[in-house]
Amino acid sequence: MGNWFAQSIVGTGRLPLFCFFVALIVTFVATRINVRLIRAKIGWFRNVSVGEMHIHHVVFGVVLMLVGGVAGLMAGSAWTAAIFGVGSALVLDEFALILHLHDVYWEEEGRTSVDAVFVAVAVTGLLLMGLKPLSWDFSTPISPTAIIVANLALAIITLLKGKIWTGLVGLFVPFLLVIGAVRLARPGSPWAHWFFASRKVAKALRREERWRRPVIRVKIAFQEFVSGRHDLPSTRRGRRHT
Repeated sequence: MGNWFAQSIVGTGRLPLFCFFVALIVTFVATRINVRLIRAKIGWFRNVSVGEMHIHHVVFGVVLMLVGGVAGLMAGSAWTAAIFGVGSALVLDEFALILHLHDVYWEEEGRTSVDAVFVAVAVTGLLLMGLKPLSWDFSTPISPTAIIVANLALAIITLLKGKIWTGLVGLFVPFLLVIGAVRLARPGSPWAHWFFASRKVAKALRREERWRRPVIRVKIAFQEFVSGRHDLPSTRRGRRHT
């Protein structure tokens, strides 16, 4: 294990990225444990407030990202990367609040924050494995610029078809982009809205119900095991974030 770490992480110059990756995961898990204890009103765990104003942890995350980012520009190191990772986790854990501009932390829309963290972890993990986005390692007479443009076009098509995870992972594993771009779009996606006739929409809905819905239910079950249940009714009023 020590030899692998020295060769694959330290020897390749990925130690700062590794520290960011670990800090991101540890901070996210610790934050979720903390807010679940606050929500359950266990022990001394409470929201941070100044008077009647609740201070969301995204505020601390922004400060830490600025500190880690500026310090990294001045003297990039594993420590500055770790600080940036802590701040990133705190910000992404409240990504839904930034997106909706109101507190949806425990509402259904709050799952967007968990999705954002999972995406960040997945992309960082792929970078740690040495994969490069929009590249193709096989020998080919095609110019690298043309390959990048082709992969980017396939990624855009895949994302427009509503296949977010396939599009993101496909940036590092290009053959997934080919599959995502060729296969039927998800119902409700921009591609389906622009190009699908009623027959194709019906086919997409059947495929969604048969194959994707079960996968989504498993994903939500795993996310809520890690982050807690997002089961409050959707509403624009009231403070519910703990």
